[in-house]
Amino acid sequence: MAIYTISHITRYTYENPVIESINEIRIFPFICKEQELLNQELNISFSPILHIYTDYWKNKVATFSILHPHQELIIENQLTVRTTSSNLIQVNFHSGFEQLHHETTNNLNLIELTKPEKIRNQHLIDGIVIKLTNEGLSVAETIERCSSYIFKHFKYVQGITDIETTVDEILQHKAGVCQDFAHVMLQILRTLKIPSRYVSGYICPNKTGMRGEGATHAWVEAYIPQFGWAGIDPTNNTWVTNYHVKLAIGRNFKDCSPVKGTFRGNCHQSLSVRVSIHYEDGKLFEQTNAVKRRDPLFIAGYEDTNLMGNQQQQ
Repeated sequence: MAIYTISHITRYTYENPVIESINEIRIFPFICKEQELLNQELNISFSPILHIYTDYWKNKVATFSILHPHQELIIENQLTVRTTSSNLIQVNFHSGFEQLHHETTNNLNLIELTKPEKIRNQHLIDGIVIKLTNEGLSVAETIERCSSYIFKHFKYVQGITDIETTVDEILQHKAGVCQDFAHVMLQILRTLKIPSRYVSGYICPNKTGMRGEGATHAWVEAYIPQFGWAGIDPTNNTWVTNYHVKLAIGRNFKDCSPVKGTFRGNCHQSLSVRVSIHYEDGKLFEQTNAVKRRDPLFIAGYEDTNLMGNQQQQ
């Protein structure tokens, strides 16, 4: 059990005034037994009215609009969260693929999450699957082998990918960050017909050597028969622990983007993100990132790319 106070400040600035900014945010801790929200303070420029709803994936979402001209938009989110995971490595999952097939058959919610994306180089994924599968392995053991394979064969390199990077491109680079590793793992698990979903959140390791601190993190949840959903982090090759704070789930990153929206205005925009994590022992980790985008000019749309370690540090 651990308590974290997390500050997440997203700042958009525009060269010229923009209008009719319409936004959607997923920055509320996911409601689940593994964590408890103790406090949240959300402050947004111009104090717009928030319209809150629960989306298809059961994420809490808020939308808001700023219609008048403005050259800056700041979204400041302060969270205090207690994680309540048992922190036990899930080596006791012995259920096999026959049981998985039994539980997924006629379950449309699970079937939906077993369908891999259509990519050009599916044969490369198929080759990885052959290396990972072994008769007699349980579903959980196969998931662990998948995480281990990505951890060993893909390099953690910031700045070479962004939110638009495809699985094909990640396979070519054989490198990326947490978001990329999660997308590759999803493609492999779904090729194996293991239901799996993307998770966005934070990792709060407090100098334990785990990768991804200081930005939003990404990992995977895989469905294990006779157990349910289990989180696994291929970036650090570990089952999810009390170091992980979950914000949103979905089929991929696009379902979980912390901030996205549109505006009217013909100008360049810039995006910076500051994340700080306060630990119970008094330690503080803080980092500010200036986010680079693939397209230099945005006239009517943006998405919070932060936050998966893809940005250049200031």
